[in-house]
Amino acid sequence: MTHDRTLASPQFPGDDGAVDPALAAAFGDGLEVVAALAEARVFVPIIALLGDTPATGDKNADMAAVLMTGSDGRRALLAFSSIDTMAVWDPAARPVPILGRDAARATLDEDAAAILLDLASDSFTVVEADDVQHLAAGHRLVRSEAGPAWLT
Repeated sequence: MTHDRTLASPQFPGDDGAVDPALAAAFGDGLEVVAALAEARVFVPIIALLGDTPATGDKNADMAAVLMTGSDGRRALLAFSSIDTMAVWDPAARPVPILGRDAARATLDEDAAAILLDLASDSFTVVEADDVQHLAAGHRLVRSEAGPAWLT
């Protein structure tokens, strides 16, 4: 009996690391950015953290997503719309591509309250706690006559 082995298909085949077109079109309008973020591919930076040095003298490193803590004590996950915007922040960080809704889930998993998208760039956007929860739940943000509304 033979088993055919296959590799999983990449989540973003042919991805060149550029800004997702729907997200790029939304920049400048915070509501539109949040609406586009659910289906947009973003990059979460992963950096190496030096751990304890064991008795053998070899260095031990862990990989971690980057969280920032504000002056109010709330934590936020960093995410970037492109490899280029992430490289401006830290050229040594490893870009991990994920959907915006998955970045929201990671934010909640880390007990953080917000997503900081494109820190230190012209497209910088803060996605706050309630919006993070809706994104993580798979809800869709729309404009209505009464104002913005989340569809479940």
